[in-house]
Amino acid sequence: MVVVGTWNVENLYRPGGEYGPHDAVAYQKKIAALAGTITAMGPDVLGVQEVGQPEALADLVAALDGEWHTELSPHPDARGIRVGVISRLPVTVLENVTAFAAPLAAVQNADTGPASAQTSRGMLAVRVELAEGVTLDVAVCHLKSKLLSFPGGRFQARDEGERARYGAYALYRRAAEATTLRGLADRLVGGHGQDRPVVVLGDFNDEPQAATTQIVLGPPGSELGTAGALRPDRGDAWRLWNLATLIPEAERYSRIHNGRGELIDHILASRALIERVEEIRSVVGHGLPSVTEDPVGRRDAADSDHAPIVARLRL
Repeated sequence: MVVVGTWNVENLYRPGGEYGPHDAVAYQKKIAALAGTITAMGPDVLGVQEVGQPEALADLVAALDGEWHTELSPHPDARGIRVGVISRLPVTVLENVTAFAAPLAAVQNADTGPASAQTSRGMLAVRVELAEGVTLDVAVCHLKSKLLSFPGGRFQARDEGERARYGAYALYRRAAEATTLRGLADRLVGGHGQDRPVVVLGDFNDEPQAATTQIVLGPPGSELGTAGALRPDRGDAWRLWNLATLIPEAERYSRIHNGRGELIDHILASRALIERVEEIRSVVGHGLPSVTEDPVGRRDAADSDHAPIVARLRL
């Protein structure tokens, strides 16, 4: 049995600076809350997003029992946040990805300025040694946010035209990043999805049926819950399955935005794994805050504004 999870730990910085908690007291409360949730989850492998400082992740891992292995993407975004993996099992880095999958062109980011041909933050792929000769390949991502920001650091648009344009720019970027993630998944699965255990973990910043999320699945059809879900076909060699439909319906959200639950954090699995899922849960029991378009007010918040998603896989 291996337990895998994904969690956006929300602006994990040490105290001070532009994004971290104001003081050590607030910081220690957050570390304690995060560590308590991870301990309760009991993951063997956890993909994490929004790690602002490697030192802060080291503080979090030090608050956990036992020995852990840590790998971080060396490619943070403009705010300084990045993805990573913490694991009880040995890990080897396979890829760090930032360039859009060729031949995707650069996409517009703003009304003025250069287009971008890179992901907003790097994607990370690692191989986990489960036992001698038994491995699990893991990709971790954090796609472009739906929460829009505007020139000058604003979180509110000047008018509806600006809001619509910046919504489109964010969608262009997220779609390009989803396509790039699909390319990374292709390299991990390698046309052997029936035999090769692969999981994709991350904050997709959109729900299961969103077009950007669907891009990552690969060949269409055979979704879990349909008649063809477990019927072998040629797509099984490349397809990924989103395990979202296996989450108990009452828990099927990972963030609350303006009072509405959204499932934007996902675990996708190759064909080798989908009949080995013992359980998948969204850890929402501790309660989630309702977030708005302005995230600044949560600097001193304990815990995270996302729920972790955790799956137990029989291997």
